[in-house]
Amino acid sequence: VLGFLMYLFSSFSEEKLCPLRASIDVLEGEYFFLCYLDSMQEHFQEEAYTINWYKENAGKQQLIKETHRIVSQMNFLEFWPVELSDSGNYSVTHSSGKQNFTIQKWTLNVLERNKSSCFNKNHLTTEIKNAGTGHSLKCSDLSVNENDSVTWYKDCKNYENETERELDFKTLTVQHSGIYTCKILISHEGKIYHSTNTIKLVVEEDVPEAVTLEIVGCDEEIETEIGKEEEILNCTGFLGYYTREDASLYWLINQKFPEKCSGIPEKEPSICEEELKKLQLGNKFYVTRLLRIKKVTDEVMHHNFTCMLQADERTQIKIVKLKKGNTRDLPVPIFTTGMVLAVLFPCVAVAAVFVCVMFRVDLVLFYRNICRRDDTAGDGKEYDAFVSYLKDCVSPTEEEREFALKILPMILEENFGYKLCIFERDVSPGGAVVDDIHSFIDKSRRLIIILSQNYISDRAIYELESGLHKALVERKTKIILIEYMPISDYNFLPESLSLLPSKRVVKWKKNKSLPVNSRFWKNLRYLMPAKPTKINTKGHYNNLDLGSEGAQPRTEGCDCNAVV
Repeated sequence: VLGFLMYLFSSFSEEKLCPLRASIDVLEGEYFFLCYLDSMQEHFQEEAYTINWYKENAGKQQLIKETHRIVSQMNFLEFWPVELSDSGNYSVTHSSGKQNFTIQKWTLNVLERNKSSCFNKNHLTTEIKNAGTGHSLKCSDLSVNENDSVTWYKDCKNYENETERELDFKTLTVQHSGIYTCKILISHEGKIYHSTNTIKLVVEEDVPEAVTLEIVGCDEEIETEIGKEEEILNCTGFLGYYTREDASLYWLINQKFPEKCSGIPEKEPSICEEELKKLQLGNKFYVTRLLRIKKVTDEVMHHNFTCMLQADERTQIKIVKLKKGNTRDLPVPIFTTGMVLAVLFPCVAVAAVFVCVMFRVDLVLFYRNICRRDDTAGDGKEYDAFVSYLKDCVSPTEEEREFALKILPMILEENFGYKLCIFERDVSPGGAVVDDIHSFIDKSRRLIIILSQNYISDRAIYELESGLHKALVERKTKIILIEYMPISDYNFLPESLSLLPSKRVVKWKKNKSLPVNSRFWKNLRYLMPAKPTKINTKGHYNNLDLGSEGAQPRTEGCDCNAVV
């Protein structure tokens, strides 16, 4: 092995054998190797160290194990031959036991061989020359043995039995244009492998405009600020008036290769390099690559950023440095506008919150009406509300009964499309009262309790608390409490009613609450389930007979326990 390496470096320069380009294309089935310059590890002084080669697999670096096909020799990784599965990201590290240092990284693209041709159109370089001049086409440097067999082909046909590594043209003519392929045969462990290099030669009659490979723009200093969230450095190289397949453009940070950008913001490194992009503007060809700095820190300000362009064995360099920019005061109009907005924004926000709080009910009802929202679809319930109307049979007024049996259903059912369950109206007599109450509360989405001082009797307490248990403990039904008449002392009510939020209490204010668009009916609809309705607000039910003075209580045939 040592003799092989000594011969290799005596025959060829390291620069030709080990190009610095980060992306390399190669054809499947050919001999190929990756290598790095010995000069890249001269600064390591350790006597004992190891060189490890890695390939990225599923986002992780996997150590390459030698096989009969893949062999590592010091700063070379050889493929005998390369296969499609070898495509991927490679790196080589120097390890001294104390620390690991990445020497170089590559992206290897293995191209599928065109079985109907001797070359792949995606794996060739183009050279444009003028008629009447001399020129030489050079074969690949992948073979280091001068005695290896070399054959030249033009348009896939053997070319004049040429066997030299360089194909010389003393005077070019237009007829020399074509696609030239040189094929080198290499012997290894008793087998013959080959390596090819394809060049498209274009010979023109007219002299084209002189072209110099260059990086657009000179060395520059970019003003920025420490703490800036993102800074992007751009490097663009001008290739000329035809594309160059061997052109590479990349960034170095303090003479080290940066990491590649992943495209996932959360997983991006602090500094990363994007993929190379090729551009064509008119008849001019460019390559460009961005370097993204996630956040500008004091350490980043002291980095050396170098952009390198390589093509046709020529290299161009551009150095970029960051410097602190001058802090400037804001212009007076912008400052004044900002101050006005800063004062107005809290006022507008407070006003918006105030409007939302004050008109919460109206906004919710408006939203339901516009969106035609329906909370009742598919919940398996039969009624929108169960009306609990209990009162002592010796009540001095019939107003509560009139409200429960006439006004409430007339507004909610006829005007807003709700379906109520009123025990005295909808339940056939003869059944078990408690069981019926449980059954109908289960079938209802809300439990409406019409409350007054005349509300409670002994049996009513049992029935009411049974309904409250289903509403407050089993969480099957929500409660709406209608305070029909002002109540100063609530001690006569079951303790479980104290758990009812105050926002679910609606107060009836007699004539003031009669109009369909009054606050009472809006608050009640707000607490009822959302249901698309056709609203008729023309009615004003102040002509209902709510009871007159001196009206006699209805005790005839009354069950003094309860009416539900």
